[in-house]
Amino acid sequence: MTPIQILQKYWKHDFFKTPQEEIITAVLNKQDTLALLPTGGGKSVCFQIPALLTEGICLVISPLTALMKDQVTQLQNKGIKALVLTGGISTTETSDLLDNCEHGNYKFLYLSPERLQNEWVLERIKNLKINLIAIDEAHCVSQWGHDFRPAYLKISVLKTYFIKTPFIALTATATQRVQEDIIAQLQMQNCTLFTKSFERKNLAYMVYKVENKMQLVEQILRKNPQPSIIYVRNRKSCLETVKQLTALGFSATFYHGGLSVKDKNKQMELWMDEKLQVMVATNAFGMGIDKPNVKTVIHINLPENLENYYQEAGRAGRNGEKAFAVMLTNATDLQLVNNQFLNNLIDANFLLLIYKKLNNYFQIALNEGADETFAFNINQFCLKYDFYVLKVYNALQFLDRQGVLKLSQEFSEKNTLQFIISSKEVLRYSSLNPKKEALILQILRTYPGIYENQTAINSALLAKKIEIPENQIIADLHQMQGDGIIDLWSKNNDAMLTFNENRDDERTINRISRHLKSQNNIKKSQLQYVFDYVNDEKTCKNKLLLAYFGETKTENCGTCSYCLSLNKKPEKINYVTEKITNLLKNEPLSSRALQMLIKCSKDDLISGLQLLLNDETIFINPNNTYTLKK
Repeated sequence: MTPIQILQKYWKHDFFKTPQEEIITAVLNKQDTLALLPTGGGKSVCFQIPALLTEGICLVISPLTALMKDQVTQLQNKGIKALVLTGGISTTETSDLLDNCEHGNYKFLYLSPERLQNEWVLERIKNLKINLIAIDEAHCVSQWGHDFRPAYLKISVLKTYFIKTPFIALTATATQRVQEDIIAQLQMQNCTLFTKSFERKNLAYMVYKVENKMQLVEQILRKNPQPSIIYVRNRKSCLETVKQLTALGFSATFYHGGLSVKDKNKQMELWMDEKLQVMVATNAFGMGIDKPNVKTVIHINLPENLENYYQEAGRAGRNGEKAFAVMLTNATDLQLVNNQFLNNLIDANFLLLIYKKLNNYFQIALNEGADETFAFNINQFCLKYDFYVLKVYNALQFLDRQGVLKLSQEFSEKNTLQFIISSKEVLRYSSLNPKKEALILQILRTYPGIYENQTAINSALLAKKIEIPENQIIADLHQMQGDGIIDLWSKNNDAMLTFNENRDDERTINRISRHLKSQNNIKKSQLQYVFDYVNDEKTCKNKLLLAYFGETKTENCGTCSYCLSLNKKPEKINYVTEKITNLLKNEPLSSRALQMLIKCSKDDLISGLQLLLNDETIFINPNNTYTLKK
């Protein structure tokens, strides 16, 4: 069979996207290949089709367990034999799966790079008839990338065992420096490089500095009623934003890492089937999302790097029609993001402290602990040692990426609940049950949206806040369920934490801390690029993004917020800015009040305000009003 026949048989497509066919040809010719394809470029087909056309099994290395499971499921649904070696499975089960690979006519074996550090696993893989080695998320091999994982550096050892087997490295985002590093670190020989322009001609990049973000979100969604995604910073913002959108009459749901698999699938299905217009999500939403007709992607909060922003924004307009990527910001955003970002960076001392506390928490002695797995509740751990959850999570992620331990990502609180009677009846119930009043009031204060949505709660945190034993909290919740006040779902899905090596406190942390300092510097640099992208009011936004990824563009795109501002009639904008200045001489005013007094369009008002903000003629007050600068 030919590549196009395989594509038609299994994927039901008649044509390849550029440059998929060229990449497949290079791989079939046994060439080492680096494929740099933006989000939605169809990377997986580039190694799956040549693997199907060649005798043997394709080894796929990826850091994302959920993505591996998703691809294996898709292959199996097509009748293609594939399996994945995930963390947390026993040695016996792993051995059985490798037996299947050796004797069961399988075509794909997915595993994480950390698996290659197990010598016996590597020995078993050496006995397989490997026809292709595919390295997904290949930017992880470079210390200059935004997600460096030292375990990726070990992949090159496969070159010594499979001399004639081609490597194909794939990534969606890599600067020129990262591309060169990928080729060098993987020891790819005479590597053929395929890059697809990062330019999305149908996607208009918009940056708006506004004090009332939800007001502009409402206008955007009413003007473009097609499917939309709104990215927010955290789970709490997911619930709050959905509540605001619902109050405005929009149909919306949310998606974040704390949801169960069942709830994630349910929310996803509602949005994919267009029973709801808006998906409000954290950056946990995105993997495997391929909805062609997304019209608008809005970032209410600033992202931490342009790599992530480009991928998230790129989920709009995959059908080739005009679409919008909108970033909203205000005067307090830059300082807030900078402070939160810097406060949550970890240093070597904090990393050592967390590593020691983890081992003590699980009573692991020195020179012991390798391959031991424990159920782990991050909230209880942080409460015990009085740590800030996000900072601990960042430390755990770093230890995970360095291969010291493995942390399953799908963890959440143990209990989920929703009030099923009105707020008036809840208050009546609490007055009739004074022993539960403190708990009920604390739940209402801590979890907005608990009347509208099934909400994950942290019983350990509630217990600490109202100074009641956690087992009493659980008992009260079950009583409230029996009384018909709440729907309660009890879960047992703590994180699973596996130690990959024996405990050796200072030696372990000293070995990896050099990477920590480097990564912190890279993260700071990447955040600064975001600030530059937002604050640069003299350059086409499309040009700025392309330049970051090493592409030079001489012409303006004509569709971004900067280009549109050039098309505004100067006399009209001058009129608006003059009116704004005169009105603000009397008192601070909101944008809504200014628009009513000037009687201009929202777009003209925004252009005028941005011009005055850039010139530092005016500034935004903490109460979201504008004032003349003195």
